[in-house]
Amino acid sequence: MKKTTRIPHAGGDNLSTPHIVNPPVHRASTVLFDSVAHMHAVQAQWEKDDPDHPSPTYGITDMPNQVALQNALAELEGGYRAQIYSSGLAAVTGALLAFTKAGDHVLYTDSAYGPGRRAAQRLLQRFGVEVEFYDPLIGATSRSPGDFGWTPQAVPEGFKDRHERDLNNIRKLIRPNTTVVYCESPGSYTFEIQDVPAIAEVAHANGATVLIDNAWATGFYFNAFAHGADVVIQPVTKYIAGHSDLLMGAVIANERAWPRLRETTLDLGQTAGPDDLFNALRGLRTLGVRLPRHYETAMKVTQWLQTRPEVARVLYPALPGDPGHALWKRDFTGATGLFSVELKPVSDAQIAAMIDHYELFKIGYSWGGYESLAMPAHLSGIRSVNRWTGGPLVRFHVGLEDAGDLIADLEAGFRRLVARST
Repeated sequence: MKKTTRIPHAGGDNLSTPHIVNPPVHRASTVLFDSVAHMHAVQAQWEKDDPDHPSPTYGITDMPNQVALQNALAELEGGYRAQIYSSGLAAVTGALLAFTKAGDHVLYTDSAYGPGRRAAQRLLQRFGVEVEFYDPLIGATSRSPGDFGWTPQAVPEGFKDRHERDLNNIRKLIRPNTTVVYCESPGSYTFEIQDVPAIAEVAHANGATVLIDNAWATGFYFNAFAHGADVVIQPVTKYIAGHSDLLMGAVIANERAWPRLRETTLDLGQTAGPDDLFNALRGLRTLGVRLPRHYETAMKVTQWLQTRPEVARVLYPALPGDPGHALWKRDFTGATGLFSVELKPVSDAQIAAMIDHYELFKIGYSWGGYESLAMPAHLSGIRSVNRWTGGPLVRFHVGLEDAGDLIADLEAGFRRLVARST
């Protein structure tokens, strides 16, 4: 059965009200019991962690809305079970805390989500975990900082060479105490596609757990578990919810990683409110309709952007010629609406003139909703292995508007950019 069929029904087994299509909102903190014996019986059932018989003992776990969304997300991502967090960043930090301890070494992709890498640097290292950032393309032969741009990072001819190179280079970074390898593919702002199977092969051979941020593609376009991940982090805030009106994160685990994830999530007391859970599940139902529209529109817009004289390069792995295109074509089944544009040399004032007066592209940090967004992408402070030496970057999210209208908005922006230089 195809995902477009499964997603509208995923997590739909509503044990409390089986005749209602969407699980109704259950607002509760206290759960009541019929007797002391009943309390003990429910507690014992909860401790068994039986996925077929959720047993809420308090409003923070196993509530109907929560269970429905967790089951749906596990099905979407192809994992065993899921846990809900209060935000995407909370999901990142919760997953990291679940699989590390004092004395461990973590390999963390240099192109990861900025607040997540900041948490790894500050929080984990405060608890005695060493965090080392690695080149997302696994192409660096040393750990010393350097410069990077698109020309030096060109993928060698032939995928077999790239795969073997990546295997060798990740082996050089693995230590006896490496317990986590953290991936994000494609990378934040610069959209490098990682060879996740190669990374996972080496990580697993050395007993490490592979975590991956799968925000960009979601499980709809990239099955991270099938490519070697043990744990998937999903910011529900973005494409899952799809309407820019809630904050939520989720961590999905395979069966081996699940006990540690569940234990840590309970210890951290993480969950989300029932109204947000309801809305996230409702947003998920239309994911199979929305993502193809984002993909279709983004392809039209990025292909048009490639023709513009102001553009040096479009960073979007679905485009032929992108350094990550071969891996994207091998591992992914589609693309979404987020990409960056490297401009030819222009001033900050020119970029502001372009962005400030868009009619359809609004300015905002998040993405994954129905609206289109644009913002300057500044990499200062969020790269440790390599320093970006290309031109100015602007990150775009293409929403659900008409592609022709978006192109017209972008064209007007380029006119403003050129006019500001005179």
